[in-house]
Formats: sequence, C-alpha cells, structure tokens
Amino acid sequence: MSVDRHATPFVLLVTIGLAAVAVSQCASSGVPTVPTATLAVSSVALNPTNVVAGSTALGTVSLTAAAPTGGSTISLSSSNPGVATVQTPVTVQAGASSAQFSVTAVAAGTASIAASLNGSGSQSSSTLTVTAAVRVALASISLSASSVVGGNSVTGTVTLNATVPAGGAVVSLSGGDPLTLPTSVTVLAGSTSATFTIFTRAVGGTIAATINGSYGGASASAAPSVTPPTIAIASFGVTGPTQTETCTLTNNGNTLDCTFNGSTSTAPGAIIAWDWSYGVAMMFSQTTTGPVLTMPGVDCSLVPPPPLAAGVQWLTMTVKLRVHDTLGNVSAEAVNSGVRLFPLGVCGY
Repeated sequence: MSVDRHATPFVLLVTIGLAAVAVSQCASSGVPTVPTATLAVSSVALNPTNVVAGSTALGTVSLTAAAPTGGSTISLSSSNPGVATVQTPVTVQAGASSAQFSVTAVAAGTASIAASLNGSGSQSSSTLTVTAAVRVALASISLSASSVVGGNSVTGTVTLNATVPAGGAVVSLSGGDPLTLPTSVTVLAGSTSATFTIFTRAVGGTIAATINGSYGGASASAAPSVTPPTIAIASFGVTGPTQTETCTLTNNGNTLDCTFNGSTSTAPGAIIAWDWSYGVAMMFSQTTTGPVLTMPGVDCSLVPPPPLAAGVQWLTMTVKLRVHDTLGNVSAEAVNSGVRLFPLGVCGY
C-alpha cells in the first residue's frame, strides 16, 4: 500500500490504522489450530470373569486412540494378587488401539485388574471371581448286584466326584477270596466313572466279600455277598490238543484226543458225579467222580460211515453233562452241539 506524502497527519494516521486492521483480519482468516487429544486407557475387559484356581483368563486393554510410533506401554496391576496375578507391562503396538494379556487365577476369591498409561488415567476391569479347584477323588464303588451265586460274575462301577482331566485317572482295586478282580481300573478323561468285572468261585456257604478302591486320597468299598447255588447247574468246556471245542479221533478209532472239563458246575451240595455223554452217529456215556474226563473212550460206531462230504474237514459232535450232589440234587443237562471232531485217517476216513 502506498502513502501520499502530501496527506495531512490525520489522514496518514487513519490509513495506517486501517492497514493494521487488514493485516489482523488476514492473519485470523487461516485454519484454526485443533488441540491434540490426550491418549489414555479407555477400558479393561476380562474373559471369562469366572475361573477355577490354577486356570487363566484373557484380558484386553483398550486405548482412547491408536498408539503412536513406538507403541504405548501399559502398566497392569491386580487388586488382590493372592487371588489373581497379571503379566505387566503390556505394549499396545503402534497403530493399534488394544492389546491382550493373561491373568492367572491363584486361589478362591475376587479381584480386578487395573491398567494405566504413563501413571495416569487408570481404568479397572469388572470383578474376576476365582473358585477353588476341585480335587478329583474316588466317591463310590457300586455293584450290578449285591448278591451273586458263586461261579458267576458281577459288574462293579467306580465313580469319581468330578470329571477326570486329561490323562485319565487310575483307581486302585483290591478284593480277596472268593473274588477275582483287576488291580486297577482307568476312568478316561472327560468321564466320571468306569466299570470292571468281578469273578467269583463256587462256595459251599454264603460269604460276605469286600472290594476296596482308592484314588485322589479318598477310598470307597463295596460288599458283595457270594452265595452257594440253590440248584445243581452243569457247566463244562471242551479242549483239544491245540484248540478249544475240538476233538481228534485217534488210537484206531478207540479214543478221543481231547478233555471234557466240568469244574465250573455248581450245586447246593458237594458234586459227587459227572455224567458225560458224547457222540456223532452214536452216543457214548461215561460217569466220573471228578470234574475232568480226559481221552474219552469210543469206537468207530461213534461216527457215520465214511467218507466226509466234499469240502468238509470235520464232523460235528455233541457233548452233554449232568451232575449229582451229596444232597440228592441233579442238574439239568448241559449241551454243547458244536464240538468239531477230526477223524484223521481212522475208521475208514
């Protein structure tokens, strides 16, 4: 702006004043300066908020804005370290507005987690509730039947007070005569119970037996009653030279190379006689005073005339047993109609 040197002093003064106002207005017409927001912790969250002692919870600390270059270091603290502890510090990476951290549950109680940035603007989480860890232990042993006739089996079940963690739980077992049972049973991870089989022997009178178990510092027991049979029951097995349910015709057709074993038979009194019968085309009979008949005697009339049918290697033999006891009881006849008989070159085969 040019000033007329010949102007009066008053005019000159006014002109200078107007110029100053114009300069001031030009300066104020620029973009105004925005105050920089203060970065601070906005929240602290925990998930879950109910945990068992010895486990962990996941925490998330959030800022009011993204962290600057170099990140932001957040200080964390627990209101009750005896209940829960927290890793500290945790860094929010540059450009991010949150970071995660872990909280370890120590003992039953409540606690909260506080977070602050540069020692100010502290925020606290909601309350974390910690419950005491349950010690897994044996709670009970139950039986499928409280009474069992000797010679039969019963099923036992061990039950724990809580679900088994990874690795399973091995429950120790014990029980004396007339019981036979495994020394342990394993409850699989994720389960609370497992079953096992208890075998019994024949008894002459009722016996109150005991099964004991222990795990996790706790013990439990069950008391099955093993009783004598109320009726005579015949039971047997057939064992051949190399496999069960098999006999071989030998000795020119005069002997069966196999053993009949009726020791699993039971009766109210002592068994004094085992009546055996066996055959294919003809039945042979023999009575023994003991439960075992070895190499039963026969002749070639036992089997039908040869030859075997095409593709057939053996004949099917039937074996029967009836037992008698000292009280006059006689069992029903036990029958096995599936015993294999190999002629092996005798009696014309």
